[in-house]
Amino acid sequence: MLGLNGTPFQPATLQLTGIPGMQTGQAWIALIFCFLYFISISGNLSILALVIREPPLHQPMYYFLSMLSLNDLGVSLSTLPTVLATFCFNYRHVGFDACLVQMFFIHTFSFMESGILLAMSFDRFVAICDPLRYSTVLTNNRILAMGLGILTKSFTTLFPFPFLVKRLPFCKGNVLHHSYCLHPDLMKVACGDIHVNNIYGLFVVIFTYGVDSIFILLSYALILRAVLAIASQEQRLKALNTCISHICAVLAFYVPIIAVSMIHRFWKSAPAVVHVMMSNVYLFVPPMLNPIIYSVKTKEIRKGILKIFHKSQT
Repeated sequence: MLGLNGTPFQPATLQLTGIPGMQTGQAWIALIFCFLYFISISGNLSILALVIREPPLHQPMYYFLSMLSLNDLGVSLSTLPTVLATFCFNYRHVGFDACLVQMFFIHTFSFMESGILLAMSFDRFVAICDPLRYSTVLTNNRILAMGLGILTKSFTTLFPFPFLVKRLPFCKGNVLHHSYCLHPDLMKVACGDIHVNNIYGLFVVIFTYGVDSIFILLSYALILRAVLAIASQEQRLKALNTCISHICAVLAFYVPIIAVSMIHRFWKSAPAVVHVMMSNVYLFVPPMLNPIIYSVKTKEIRKGILKIFHKSQT
């Protein structure tokens, strides 16, 4: 469809959607989202503050944890404006260009999380398989380089997306299926040839989630082999215990992604609410769970939290 000036039609605004079939419980849904945002933002800010303030936490493992917390803050803040506008103020419109910007940041932070989890698996691999060289392999400069590499990779691979969407006409309406902007959702209302978008999207998913998950599995295969070679059962359990937090974070991130992919592939007739809820789990649960996981399972983080709490009581 062409506009009056002969250019492909693009709506000035797009209409966001809440959760299908739950229009009567919007107040409760808004309360739940506010609670999730509070846990996520306060938890990740607490992790960052602890790592900065506590000298015992100035170690590679906690630097990577800081990257994860900072990235989770980015995920939460990317979705927050439109989600709160939709559920708290019943304002469901977003500018087309603003939607593209939000889409870019949501996907960029999501792909960065995959890269950070891979870097954290490498940290656990070196700590268990080559502990004597741990401090020499994971120097501050190398950790910084890894962080910048993850940022650069995610930014450059996602940078074409807004322009690939911008070139398309939108003649199937302007109603999206979520309270935030995602690339697959925009493709449902776009018309014209979307093969380039779909092919490039598949390439990016394989290049990031696919490659990262394979290397994470490989690192844990090597970790398991090294652990089984330890004679003492107590030492084996101690070594594995240092990986529990990271394994939980990996599962919290990848299980929803796999579930969303399986539903789209094998349950195309699923109610719209199922797709929306799974997408919400994929975006909202990992940023909320990660600080809880590391606070519960990491002794140094627990000690730092208790120390700050004790100071506040005196």
